[in-house]
Amino acid sequence: MTQRLDYARVSPELFKKYLDFSLTLKKCSLEPGLQHLITLRASQLNGCAFCVDMHVKEARLHGERELRLHHVAIWHESPLFSARERAALAWTELLTRLPAHGVSEADYQAARAEFNEQEMADLSFAIVGINGWNRLAIGFAAVPGSQDKAYGLDKSGLV
Repeated sequence: MTQRLDYARVSPELFKKYLDFSLTLKKCSLEPGLQHLITLRASQLNGCAFCVDMHVKEARLHGERELRLHHVAIWHESPLFSARERAALAWTELLTRLPAHGVSEADYQAARAEFNEQEMADLSFAIVGINGWNRLAIGFAAVPGSQDKAYGLDKSGLV
């Protein structure tokens, strides 16, 4: 597999701005572990091999348990996630798939039961962020693992 286009090289200014946005998200009100679950689940839903690979390695480096990473795909049935994590995963699925009828008030209120206004906004921005990266990686056929050394993911022990 070969990447179709190096979008970071071809459009460096936009890449840097989007990367800055993503790095700012890491400093938002959401705990890092929750952010790992969000990025992994959106990437799974979108079928982004590059991002699934990256976010599993990143989560492991930050101490996430391996079994929980395996269970993200089946979080609806898994007992391994808290109510807050379930609400974040449900909101991630809603904003990633965007139902034809929109997001219901009941779905919004279910998320709001676990997140304050700031956290809801930050959660939504995090979902927007990963969905954008997924679209770039899928569209330009980013190769899973190809940036491991650059991002320090080679230290994950998952190669």
